Amino acid sequence: MDQQASASYEEWELCNEDGFIYNRMKCVGEETAAGETSNPPDLEVDPAEEERNRRKRKRETLVKLKRKYQREIDRWEILSNNLCALQEKSNQFQSSLPETSSSIETREQIGEDASFIDELLSMEEARESMIQNVSNLCEIAEGMCRTEEEEEKEKFFNLPVWGSPKDLMASLCYDEI
Repeated sequence: MDQQASASYEEWELCNEDGFIYNRMKCVGEETAAGETSNPPDLEVDPAEEERNRRKRKRETLVKLKRKYQREIDRWEILSNNLCALQEKSNQFQSSLPETSSSIETREQIGEDASFIDELLSMEEARESMIQNVSNLCEIAEGMCRTEEEEEKEKFFNLPVWGSPKDLMASLCYDEI
């Protein structure tokens, strides 16, 4: 009975393919003259080479993140500069209002209604342009938010399909770097 158990055990071989370990039936033509299976030897990766590759991947990831954040910072700086310019225009407009109230009294006395109407019209046009500028800034901010949202969605829609558990673990560990 011991011979039957050893014979049945010899019909099976232990296989390790990319992290999957399993038993399979031995093929008749698979044995060599020395009695060993023809499995390729495990290729040992040089630890120094592996460390260089890891550092290279890490550096590339960090450079990519730096570029991404730099683009975002540049966009926000542009928006900030536009907002400062709008505030400057608003301050100039507000400072011109007291002058217009005093000029309104003098013009009523003189009777120059036409120039007064022109002045009011120009004030309203200035307000309209300010509202248009704020509207443009809002559209730019909405576009940036939409782009960020799409990038976040892209991360989840483009998940890779892994062929082996080692690939899965490598991918998960790579994302943490």
